Amino acid sequence: MTIVDGMIDGTYIVTDISMEGPIMRRLESLGINSGTKLRLMNRKRNGTVIIKVRGTRWAIGKDIAGGILVNPAEGEDANGSN
Repeated sequence: MTIVDGMIDGTYIVTDISMEGPIMRRLESLGINSGTKLRLMNRKRNGTVIIKVRGTRWAIGKDIAGGILVNPAEGEDANGSN
């Protein structure tokens, strides 16, 4: 599943990023790479998602968010509950 498909307030682990090289390198420089834990904070009507990674909030456009593949974090279900 992609982060776009996630539940708001859910915690996820990035499993893969399928993007073009420059965008993938930029995400990695922001600390978003395979194995990174992130939280889906909000989803806007235009498809933009707000995520929290390592204490920092980022707004990611729908095209980029659609390439970030995630799984729910272990010990949590899809809605972020323990």
